[in-house]
Amino acid sequence: MSVIWYECKVKYRKTHETGEQKVTTDTYLLDAVSYTEAESRITEEMKAYTNEDFRIMNIKVANFSEVHPFENSDRWFKSKVSLVALDEESGKERKTNIYLLVQANDVKEAFENTTKAMESTMGDYSIPAITESPILDVFPYFTGEEEQLEKFGVVENAEASEEMNVEGEI
Repeated sequence: MSVIWYECKVKYRKTHETGEQKVTTDTYLLDAVSYTEAESRITEEMKAYTNEDFRIMNIKVANFSEVHPFENSDRWFKSKVSLVALDEESGKERKTNIYLLVQANDVKEAFENTTKAMESTMGDYSIPAITESPILDVFPYFTGEEEQLEKFGVVENAEASEEMNVEGEI
């Protein structure tokens, strides 16, 4: 069973650095097996963020194939990756687009992190677009340390920061 990611928009009163309180709508990403579980999980996660009342404004299925967090990064970027394959019947190249959510500090770093995430890919690919995502935080489902390692494949990258490749089977 593949991981299904849900984008959840939540409206709540947020205290800014200046001490001023404003009502904002923020977007969060989490994995769940259904809309009902997504609603339950975002409710639990938001209780940790705010003591104020909040409203879940929208929940929708996100089209991310993989999510790649990187340490020391504070923003999320949506990377469009075109996988190139040769159609044996027609002899023409076929492109299939997938979308990755990659954590980085800017677009250049998002491109580099997308390239790192695609290192194990055997086929050809290109990265035609990278855009900043409105997603503030990602809440993957973890049941425990051992299961986390088995299910999500924690890998050390060259800078000795942990990269979690959140894809595949659960």
